[in-house]
Formats: sequence, C-alpha cells, structure tokens
Amino acid sequence: MKKLLVVSLMALTAALSSGCYSTETGRTKFGMPFAKDSIVSRYNRPVSVVFAAAKEVLAFNGTLTSENLIDNTVTAKADSKTIYVKVTEVEAGVAQIATQVRGSAGGPDIDLASEIDKQIAIKLAQSK
Repeated sequence: MKKLLVVSLMALTAALSSGCYSTETGRTKFGMPFAKDSIVSRYNRPVSVVFAAAKEVLAFNGTLTSENLIDNTVTAKADSKTIYVKVTEVEAGVAQIATQVRGSAGGPDIDLASEIDKQIAIKLAQSK
C-alpha cells in the first residue's frame, strides 16, 4: 500500500511540475505552467517610446535575440535566462508593458522580471 502511495505521489508531482507555458510573444515552451513569471505595468506614454526604452534596457542587460515591430515584442538572453517584453496600447497615450522571465529549464524568475520592469520605468522617467 505504501509503495502505491509513493508511486502515485511521484507521478502526481511529475505531472504538475511539467507542462507548457505561454510566452509574451505568443509561443508555447516547455516549463512550469502554473508559476508567476511576469510583471505588468502601465505608463502614460506612447507605445513607441515605451518599446524603445524596453529595447535599450534589454540590450544593456543582455543580448537581444528577436524583435517584432508588428506585435511590439522583444526577446533577450541574460545569463541563462530568456526575457520576453510585450508592449500594448491600452488606450490613447497609455501603454501597458508585460515583462516575463524564464530560466533555461523553464522555471520562472519573477525577481529578474521585476528588476527589468523597474529599469524600464527609470529609463522612461529619465527621458521625460
């Protein structure tokens, strides 16, 4: 009975810890699906200004790997982490930015996402 319980518990743990998550670029990747991995902020700035600030911050912190001007998404690598940033227009003159960070094994890094978001806010405050 104990063996069955242990095996069932291991199978449940494996099932819950593996899966797929959606990135800010619209793709799905292998990793922990139920973990908080993104920070969302709004700024009273045009999308183009916020997108340019996000690109500068990501280039400063790592290497830009992709940029999509249609969806206003940018991806970068910093250490072994992948950073996804998406800028959308919520209403006229108000931009929303979603910053998502995942490690090489698909685990979230909310601390780095928060730091990148804070650096983008500082960059926008300096460019006023």
